Amino acid sequence: MSNQLKIKLSIADRVYPLTVNPNQEEGLRRATKKIEEMIKQFEQNYAVRDKQDVLAMCALQFAAQTEQKSVSKENDFAITEERLQALNETLQEFLT
Repeated sequence: MSNQLKIKLSIADRVYPLTVNPNQEEGLRRATKKIEEMIKQFEQNYAVRDKQDVLAMCALQFAAQTEQKSVSKENDFAITEERLQALNETLQEFLT
């Protein structure tokens, strides 16, 4: 536990002190930066006064991106499986 880092991240004008593994620091700082950029974008594009609403929209957008990647991977897997089955059938025909 001695190699843990104590860092502070600022999100939506609040500071969050965290104790993290050194290999997590860069990812957390990048995520914080993306959240801050997204907050600014929502505040500029929409008449949102409440930080809670802005943070909820950020959470929704990140969750939607994650789910879309999952759906895309499932679709890619299904397409790959179909192609492999077709290739297998072709090879079976050729070999028999």
